[in-house]
Amino acid sequence: MTLNGWLQILLYCGIVIALVRPLGGYMFRVFSGERMFLGPIERAIYAVAGTRGEDQHWTRYAASLLIFSALGVLALYLLQRVQGALPFNPQSLPGVAPDLAFNTAVSFVSNTNWQAYVGEGTMSYLTQMLGLNVQNFVSAASGMAVAVALIRGFARRSASGLGNFWVDVTRAVLYVLLPICIVGTLVLVWQGVPQNLAPYTAATTLEGVQQTIAQGPVASQMMIKHLGTNGGGFFNANAAHPFENPTALTNLIHMVCIFAIGAAFTNLFGRMVGDERQGWAILSAMGVMFLVGVAVVYWAEAQGNPLIGTAMEGKEARFGIVGSALFAVITTAASCGAVNAMHGSLSALGGMIPMLNMMLGEVVVGGVGAGMYGLLLFVIVAIFIAGLMVGRTPEYLGKKVEGREVKFAMLALLILPLVMLGMTAAAVVLPGALSSVLNPGPHGFSEVLYAYVSAGANNGSAFASLSANTPWYNLTLGIAMLAGRFAMIVPILALAGSLAGKKSVPVSDGTLPTHGPLFVALLIGVILVMGGLEFFPAIALGPIVEHLAVMAGQTF
Repeated sequence: MTLNGWLQILLYCGIVIALVRPLGGYMFRVFSGERMFLGPIERAIYAVAGTRGEDQHWTRYAASLLIFSALGVLALYLLQRVQGALPFNPQSLPGVAPDLAFNTAVSFVSNTNWQAYVGEGTMSYLTQMLGLNVQNFVSAASGMAVAVALIRGFARRSASGLGNFWVDVTRAVLYVLLPICIVGTLVLVWQGVPQNLAPYTAATTLEGVQQTIAQGPVASQMMIKHLGTNGGGFFNANAAHPFENPTALTNLIHMVCIFAIGAAFTNLFGRMVGDERQGWAILSAMGVMFLVGVAVVYWAEAQGNPLIGTAMEGKEARFGIVGSALFAVITTAASCGAVNAMHGSLSALGGMIPMLNMMLGEVVVGGVGAGMYGLLLFVIVAIFIAGLMVGRTPEYLGKKVEGREVKFAMLALLILPLVMLGMTAAAVVLPGALSSVLNPGPHGFSEVLYAYVSAGANNGSAFASLSANTPWYNLTLGIAMLAGRFAMIVPILALAGSLAGKKSVPVSDGTLPTHGPLFVALLIGVILVMGGLEFFPAIALGPIVEHLAVMAGQTF
């Protein structure tokens, strides 16, 4: 570890914090229904969609989301299957196999962007633009809409509705995602990221070998892939590819974009509930966990592997140890999944932190919207525990947190360990699934565990030494992605509806302050204790055993 490395980390944190309040204030205007600069286009979209923006009960809000997502899966699946007969396919790539098409469709609609394929060798330009890139926008906007609906549940009093899903998604795309991506795409093109529809270029190397250089509409996908915490790369090497991430500036832009909206959501939350201190308290909890994670990964990677004596395996020389460690923690603290280094090549402890970030539901800033609603579930649990400790009905932001709300919160939180651990257990005993594991011993177990953790958490990164493009993994990972996204969202919206219908409770001497250090510590403790109880045995069998074996000089 070096002073220069820590300065890079502090610079990144400073930029993100500086964006929190202005971006949060802007999103507050957007989701409060304020008239914006694209009003005619917005109204035209509502006319085509057949909505007047009426307030929706949580059941209608959830139904709108599920129908919209189901249609997205179907459309993207069909597009992949017939891409060989469609235009903008200069490499004449054939249609995608059924199981892989299902996996990819579910992956992008659920904002996971798990890729069991080689992007430049599988997807045509049309599929990349009309299919994957469109879902990058609308899946991110859907997550933002759910988070806003949950926040309205805390902010409203004796209300029956949570807003309108179609309005929230439209405004998220038109006023937040699209404007930033247009400007960001131009910056990336300036930095050398390709943006064209030309066929791949054939070149002859100095050794006389023929090489095919892939290109295409890359820059436009790079911006939304990071801003929307999607993570799906145009190229197989993702953000480690020089066309996706050519310079130190593009690397910084990518990292800032991953956290920008998720961090700003804390300020949006504070503004909507009428107390910005609540947002800063939540951001403080996120920040503490993030910095601890970065410190552990940076330290672990700087030590190198005592058996091979290097810390640069799987890393890009132009980003180095600190750039790779920082990116790995950021992309798994958010539900992004983009990588600029190969996570399977991280040290045992270095790879453990990204896995833990996802196991905790990616609430350390988290995905756009998803991180906010995930963390608010832990807030409900923390408030409930605090109430039990003092012997009174817990309250949060003037709302009594009762058994109904706690049940909805726990139902949503328990989806993740059920999917992640249950499917891992099946995969490590079935011969067909084990045949895809390329490394023996604890690292091989970590490959499988990481895959289902990544899918269930809707992250999409991987220990890439797992051969996941098989019917078993395409199907089961697809199911994990669906459960991790939609089986969690439905109880969250039910929770929001329950909270919105409650009356306000006046603050009393017994009310727990939820904007100070004590509450921040309580919240962090609840998150870590729940994660430890659920996932420690699996972590012990994988990264911890691997680390102890390496220290003892044992190989597998």
